[in-house]
Parts: sequence; structure tokens; C-alpha cells
Amino acid sequence: MATPTAPDGRAQLPTPTNIQMVDLKAQYRAMQEEVDAAIIDVVRSGAFINGPAVKAFQAGLEEYLGADYVIPCANGTDALQIALMALGLEPGDEVIVPAFTYVASAEVIALLRLTPVMVDVDPRTFNVRAEDIEPAITERTKAIIPVHLYGQSCDMEPIMTLAKKHGIHVVEDNAQAIGATYTFSDGRQARTGTIGDIGTTSFYPSKNLGAYGDGGAMNTNSEKLSVELRKAANHGQSRRYYHDIVGCNSRLDSIQAAVLNCKLPRLDGYSARRNAAADWYDANLQGLTGLLTPARLPNSTHVFHQYTLRIDGGRRDALQEHLKAAGIPTMIYYPVALYDQEAFRGTAANNIDFLPNTDLLTKEVISLPMHSEFDEGTLQYITDAVRGFWGVRNS
Repeated sequence: MATPTAPDGRAQLPTPTNIQMVDLKAQYRAMQEEVDAAIIDVVRSGAFINGPAVKAFQAGLEEYLGADYVIPCANGTDALQIALMALGLEPGDEVIVPAFTYVASAEVIALLRLTPVMVDVDPRTFNVRAEDIEPAITERTKAIIPVHLYGQSCDMEPIMTLAKKHGIHVVEDNAQAIGATYTFSDGRQARTGTIGDIGTTSFYPSKNLGAYGDGGAMNTNSEKLSVELRKAANHGQSRRYYHDIVGCNSRLDSIQAAVLNCKLPRLDGYSARRNAAADWYDANLQGLTGLLTPARLPNSTHVFHQYTLRIDGGRRDALQEHLKAAGIPTMIYYPVALYDQEAFRGTAANNIDFLPNTDLLTKEVISLPMHSEFDEGTLQYITDAVRGFWGVRNS
């Protein structure tokens, strides 16, 4: 039977149902037999903690990232906390962090009785820049946490130059950008998370490389830091029952590692399909007054953990309601600046209450569905619905 056509002659595809922000069920169906077998192998082995699946994943991730050492842990927040613990910072030391990010990036700073120093970000790439960081550096500054937000790298070369100049550690929060590649001015390339002293990531199910539960990892090219990271993650012990420091208990379990072993070889494919979806969005959302599509750095690839628009003129929330009525989920990452969160009242070193770009972004950003399992009909339906908000019928 012929495909029905719209009045403009374009193919009219069926209206999608049950659109997901991240379609984990479809992703699972595509590799169901392999994942099921891997999980059953772990259950049959009885090696639920630090078993062969964990060791295989550690080695696989080291190879994928080009990192000398990967230390798996229980989740991405633990990874950030353990990274700061491994640096040997003292209470009151200052750690610079973007004010526009998920709470975990600053939460771990305060939890360790360090002082979060919140700075502004680039309003086009959403990422912190060296020029945002430098004015906040004081004699108490001991670390910087650049967050590779939404899936592309911060501009790391000037950040690393600044850190070296001041003798400051760099801990990359790579939870949203695993698989992205940064290119230095001399042509050298590196995966995000491998540029600073320590990289951290999360394997929360909705991440680009997601487990079927919680999971995380740290990576470093420093043997000394790798020892400290392992120690901090394992009750502070370098050998069993001998505890050198007060550590914590943070492990990636074998079932989650088994799932990740199935997904890791597919990660670049997932990124390619996310980029194809982002290209569709870019091409079909041009020319709408007051809508900005995501900027892409020329020296970083993008893995599109999120596809985040900016909507000016105070119309962001109205667009969200319009899309909700059409059955299209959206998310606002993030509606509140970290310095406006009650948890950080009075704790930030600079006692800021307003950063212009951060304040603007909290009012304008909205993320469309983004994952690796789209079909063209769903993408067409979403972009037509967005354009419909502007009174434009079809893409």
C-alpha cells in the first residue's frame, strides 16, 4: 500500500506514540540475547563483586579512553568525591566549579568540607571557560572541576594552561560526555576525561554508556593517583584489613559491569546515531525567531547526551507545555543555579547571588528527546511540533 502524503506532497508518517526522552527499552531489544547471556553468566559464576566482568570492563575502558588506569566505583557522584579525596585536599580549600551544572559537581565539594567557588559559563556552549575561572582563583584554590556539559568538551587547553600556571589540580566531570574527543592546537587529540589529573564518569542508565543500575568510574594517567583512588574507594586500605586513611566503600558490581561490557563496543555507534538525530534537529529547527540550537566547538566532537535549545522572550515554559500536549517529553537541565540552591546558601566562597549567563540559561534552556534509537517519523513529529509552536506547519 502506498505511503499516505500530506497536502504539501511530503510523505505523511504515522503519529508516534509513547515518545521517550531516552529509549532504553528499544536499546535493550537490539542486544537482548547478548545482555541476557552476560547477566546469567555472572549469576551462575557467583562472582558478584570485583569478578571477571569488572576486570574485563576496567581493561576495556582503559583501552577505549586511552587511559593508563581506570578505577570502577558505585556511581558518578562517588567518582567525584573519591577523586577529590585522592588529591589530599584540606577542609576550607577552594574548588572552582561551574554554577550551571548538576548538583553532584558541587555537592561533593561541600560534603568534604571544601569550599565550592561557583563561576559562570559560556552561554552558547554551556561550558565553563578559562576566562570564567581565572578571576576566581585565590591562594586557597586547589582544584578546578570542568564539567563537559550535555556531551561536548570544555575548551580544555586554556584551562590546563591556567591550572599549570597556578599549580591547581583538574578533575574532569565527564559524566555527560564519555566518548567525546578534544583536539589541541598542535593537532593532538584526547578523549574527554583523560586531559586533567583525574576524570570521572557515571554509568547511570540514561547516560550514553549506561548500566542497568548505578555505576561509575575514575581514570588517571598517574600511577600515584591511581593508588590513592583505589585506596579511597576501598575503605582506605592498600591491603586487606590495613587501613591507611579513612575511605569509603564504592564498587561497581559484576552484573552492571557485564551490561557495560556489552554496551562499550557499541558506544561510538550510539554517539553516531545521536549525532544523526542532532543533525536532524539542527536542520529542521532553523529560522525560528528566538530559538537557538546547540553550539558545537570546532575543537571538540559532541556525543549529545542532551540536545538543549535556548528559547528567549520568556517562552520556554509555554513551549514545554505545547510539546507536552503533543505527547513529547522535555526536560529542563537545569532550572536553578547552584548558588540559588538552599543547600549552598552561605557555603560558596565568593557568596555570589547572580551570574548573568547562568541566570539566563536557567530561564531559557529546554532539552528535547535524545537517544540512539530514533526513527525518522519520530524525529519529524518532534520537529514539526516545535515548529508548530511558531505557527510553522511543517519542516
